[in-house]
This record gives sequence, C-alpha cells and structure tokens, in this order.
Amino acid sequence: MIAQKTRSGQSGNYTKKLTLISDAWHPQVNGVVRSIENTNAELDKMGVQITMITPDMFRSVPMPTYPEIRLALASYGHVARLIEASTPDYVHIATEGPLGFKARKWCLKNGMPFTTSYHTRFPEYVSARAPIPKDWLYKFVRNFHNSGNGCMVATDSLEQELRERGIKNLMRWGRGIDAEHFHPQPQEEKPFGLERPIFLTVARVAVEKNLPAFLELDLPGSKVLVGDGPARKALEEKYPDTYFAGQLSNGKLAAAYAQADVFVFTSKTDTFGNTTIEALASGVPVAAFPVTGPRDILDGHEEAGALDEDLKAACLKALDCSREKARALAEEFSWEAAARQFYDNMIEAHDRPSERS
Repeated sequence: MIAQKTRSGQSGNYTKKLTLISDAWHPQVNGVVRSIENTNAELDKMGVQITMITPDMFRSVPMPTYPEIRLALASYGHVARLIEASTPDYVHIATEGPLGFKARKWCLKNGMPFTTSYHTRFPEYVSARAPIPKDWLYKFVRNFHNSGNGCMVATDSLEQELRERGIKNLMRWGRGIDAEHFHPQPQEEKPFGLERPIFLTVARVAVEKNLPAFLELDLPGSKVLVGDGPARKALEEKYPDTYFAGQLSNGKLAAAYAQADVFVFTSKTDTFGNTTIEALASGVPVAAFPVTGPRDILDGHEEAGALDEDLKAACLKALDCSREKARALAEEFSWEAAARQFYDNMIEAHDRPSERS
C-alpha cells in the first residue's frame, strides 16, 4: 500500500480531489511552505481532499549551496504511482524542482490538465549562485509553466512582468495572514536588550535576500535579523553591530515582530513577501525597495510604510508611519479569500484548452 498524506472534508455529494506536488516542504521554513499550508487549511474547510507529494516522502540530498533544502531522489515511476493512487480530479505543481518536473511529465503523458504557481524568481535565484545567463533560465521557466493550463501569481506587477517574459494563462492567487496570531502587543522598553528604535527584518539568511542592503545601513537605535541560513555565519562576523536572533517560530516570532519599530524588507527578488504582511499585522510599518511585492502591498498606503530606492530613507520615513494604519492594511488580506481564488483557478484551468509552447 502506498503511503499518502491526505486530509479531507465534505462538500455536497462529492469531494473534489486535489493532488499537490511541491519540492518545498517541511522542515523548510519559507513563504512557499506557509502559503501552501494556509491555503490547504482553507481548502479543507471547503471540502477539497488534498494529497501532498513532497520531498520528505523520498530519499533526498542537500541542495548545493543551500543544504537546508532537500532535493528528492525520486524516480518518475514512483511519483507516477503516487499520483495515480491519489486519483486526482485536479493537479497543482507548486515548484520547478525534481518532483515538479516528474509530475509535469506524468500530466503531459496522461493528458491531465494541471496548474502551476510562480513562488520564486528561479532565474535570479540560480544566477546569484552560478554563471548561467538569466535569459536561458527564463526559457526553462517559460517552458515549464506554459505546458500547464494556468500559472498562479500573487501580484499585479509580477503578472505583468511574467507576461512580458512570455508566460501564458496567468491567474491571480493572493496571500493572506493569520491576524490573530500576528497582532500588536505591548511595547517593551528595550526589546532584545537593545535600544530603540528597533529596525527588524525576518528572512532566510541567504544571498538572494539582499540582506547587506539592511545590515550596512547607518541607522539610529538597533538592527535585528531573525532567521537562519547558509550565509548567517559570514554575516554575523561581518556585521557585529546587528543582533542575529536566529530562527524563531510560533509565539516567539510573533512577539519579535510586535517589538519592532520598523520592519525592513530587503529582497528585490521575492514574488510577494509574506513577512511584509506578518509585520503589518503586528502593527509595524514597513520599509522596502519599490519592487514587486512591497509595491503591490504598500502603494496607496503611505501611512503604513515607505518605499524608496534609498533603503535608509525608507527606514527613516517608516518611523513616522502609523502602527494603526499598518494593522488596518494587513486586515485586508485573508487566507479564506486566497484559497477561494486558488479553488476557482483550478476549476477554470481544468476546463481550459491547453496551450503548449
């Protein structure tokens, strides 16, 4: 018998069955994993039965330059048998990794419509680590996503960018926030034992997150970095004036957010930035570059945060923003609404004629 991780709920006389394949899963802590988890929880309430196919079901090896990410050593036959055993009505492939490609092959071979999602700027991620032209990598990404019936993206600006790159059948899948877990809390005089104002960022400590853009800033008060990753040791040695809190989770993470005076989002390559709305929900104004993700969230909400090509200027502007306006903006984001978008997308895509390119 093939082991599967399945959750189910009932809706009417028939339970829709979704098989979701992702190369990003526990023990990874990132926006892809959180987005899938929260969407799954809401889909379950809607009566969708979900079977996950993830790296922890196979032997795996650490990803070069990023050992926290495990690459599944799965044969095509093994992945095919898991999909077939799940008898899906719908298939969603979340990532362009080893499992994602094998699931894509099965769908194309069996005439099964499927959707994908664009969580990570794969070309930028790879080119930051290896001398491979981004144009080659975008051709690879385009071929992967255009073989499906719909590619889900989180924001307007990302949709426009990918359309210009030749990716078709783009569909919106937003993000949400657990506004009960992330919420304003009483302010300590010296959080982390540090002087205010507290400028905080939460991120994987890796090259693609552009963390030196924050760590090098001359700011009043104190800088705090929450997170772990392959670049942590080197950055700790280079920036001794920053407090490295390590990886925090659950209540400790929520408490850390709530103690910040400004949340600093450094990445220029993220497709959304879940940490941005976690900070806003905690009542913390955001400072960021005017790029995909922060721009989509903060445009038109200048009292909740600041965007500037000069990150120091954004940080100082954000000090004067409103904690109440930050919280109010976060309350506009709902995982229930995001899951409804996902559900509607998979129904629409399933009935859409395929466009192969």
